[in-house]
Amino acid sequence: MYPQQVIDALRHVRYPGTGKDLIESGMLEDDIRISGFEVSFSLIFEKENDPFMKSVVRAAEAALKTYVDANIAAHIHTKYLKSAAVAAPRSSALRAKHIIAVHSGKGGVGKSTVAANLAIALANRGYSVGLLDADIHGPSMPKMFHTEDCRPVSVEEEGRTLIEPIEQYGVKMLSIGFFVNPEQAVIWRGGMASNAIKQLIEDAHWGELDYFLIDLPPGTSDIHLTLIAELQLTGVIVVTTPQPVALVDARKGIEMFRNEKVNVPILGLIENMAWFTPAELPENKYYIFGRDGGKQLAEELNVPLLGQIPLVQSIREGGDEGTPIALQKGHPAAQIFDDIVSHI
Repeated sequence: MYPQQVIDALRHVRYPGTGKDLIESGMLEDDIRISGFEVSFSLIFEKENDPFMKSVVRAAEAALKTYVDANIAAHIHTKYLKSAAVAAPRSSALRAKHIIAVHSGKGGVGKSTVAANLAIALANRGYSVGLLDADIHGPSMPKMFHTEDCRPVSVEEEGRTLIEPIEQYGVKMLSIGFFVNPEQAVIWRGGMASNAIKQLIEDAHWGELDYFLIDLPPGTSDIHLTLIAELQLTGVIVVTTPQPVALVDARKGIEMFRNEKVNVPILGLIENMAWFTPAELPENKYYIFGRDGGKQLAEELNVPLLGQIPLVQSIREGGDEGTPIALQKGHPAAQIFDDIVSHI
């Protein structure tokens, strides 16, 4: 069951006062939650003593059973314009001093590799670190942290049931990859994906964190807008390769976060796969994807260049084997990530 199915069903319910359906009337709050055959959401009415409230709620329940599934258990909450306007934000279990998103304009540039190694590099320095794998359709953190077989459990805190993050290498981590079959594609619409991400943030036992890193999906989507709206981001790190095709998308990502309606600080740009260095010739540099493209883009857009990461076999192997290179303190590649952390 997807949020869009709920929305489509509610289009069959009309508010008697105007004759318009619930979606057209703007009466559906953006808080759809789905768990199995249980669905909950809120309907917003103009006033508390609305004469059509009960009949509209009953009609909404009937529409869900008729147009989605007869077995649905619907939990419909009612809100009112006055209280909706001044409603306090939902209490979140996330308490972090710094919230940093790691973004890339396109896939395949090593964003998740960078996010994983930065999280470990921060943990190596003694910081309390959380990492959220927000790439719903391509979660890679379970493999990179060698936790593919792990399944989070629930804990009770202050009367709430929360998800306990998986802890590995000193990093607390959650990913949708822990909850789905790794061999099956996650076919979710934007609303359902966004709600899943909100749940991993709000309903998780993160504890007190110094840094909370978010491995964003590539591009721009509902998930990006949801996280921007839900969290007070300290800033965003943009990852790119030096080739022109990647730089075009990196530029778009930077401009999105700089947009006055978004307005998230750009902490800097990381140029990944900046050059190829073979292990047997550590002093040689081969600029396979172009030279200094990320560095030039950072200068052009006036954002800090946090570092240039070479294309070396040990970084790739660390991610594939579930032991990111940042774990090998003293390794030249690990030092690169530690230097980037210093800049951050």
